[in-house]
Amino acid sequence: MTDYSHSPELKGSVLGQSTEYVDTYTPSLLFPIARKLNRDDLNIDEAHLPFKGQDIWTGYELSWLNSKGKPMVAVATFAFPCQTTHIIESKSFKLYLNSFNQTRFDSIKHVQNALTNDLSDAVSLPVTVTLYRADDYNCLPCTPLPGDCIDDLDIEIDGYNLDASSLASDCDDIVTETLHSHLLKSNCLITSQPDWASIIIRYTGKKICRESLLRYLISFRTHNEFHEQCVERIYSDLTTALSISDLEVYARYTRRGGLDINPYRSTHNDAVPFNIKINRQ
Repeated sequence: MTDYSHSPELKGSVLGQSTEYVDTYTPSLLFPIARKLNRDDLNIDEAHLPFKGQDIWTGYELSWLNSKGKPMVAVATFAFPCQTTHIIESKSFKLYLNSFNQTRFDSIKHVQNALTNDLSDAVSLPVTVTLYRADDYNCLPCTPLPGDCIDDLDIEIDGYNLDASSLASDCDDIVTETLHSHLLKSNCLITSQPDWASIIIRYTGKKICRESLLRYLISFRTHNEFHEQCVERIYSDLTTALSISDLEVYARYTRRGGLDINPYRSTHNDAVPFNIKINRQ
């Protein structure tokens, strides 16, 4: 497996570096990273992606000044199509959002327009931005995950290195089911800081051996890769190892620095068809 942590593409990244916090609007802080770095390792042709989907970010610490200088706050969601050739490096995204703090905007609509234009320009495809006021308690309600939880399976784990060879079918029967786990943990590609997630897997195909799936998900525990890359790897490994005709993989990662990242990949759906937020977010 290729180690991209020292790739020339990532040399300009601010991850793991001491940085100055700019509090006036600065779109140039955004740092795009090519998805190709990981997709080449997975033999994914970007001209013919084997999946659809999007990356949904939630920003909990967005603030700016109104035209009279009074601080305003909001919660934001950002939906990036998985067809973008680049993702936004997460620390640069946080620095960019911080740059709104001491900048005056005439209205919340002007803030939304600035975010939409800057992010769309950075990844060269339209990004959908939605802003919620602080007292809009129904915007992101905590929701039980759908399907069966596999975390209570009584299995023994003797290794924590990424291993897709454990994936297996229980039988040749074709089933449609939804499974989820709260035990997904990976590490940042650059800083090795832990990234915690719950994951939902919906599929139609040969019945997955749940013990093998849980072992596989736990094997990410010491693996270094960005959130989006982990989900695409899981999607690819499940497709390769098992006879699956329909597949959805959706990870809800916990927030860091006021941002969470929630990648979704699907055989058929461009957007997540269900609204989910875990209590750990």
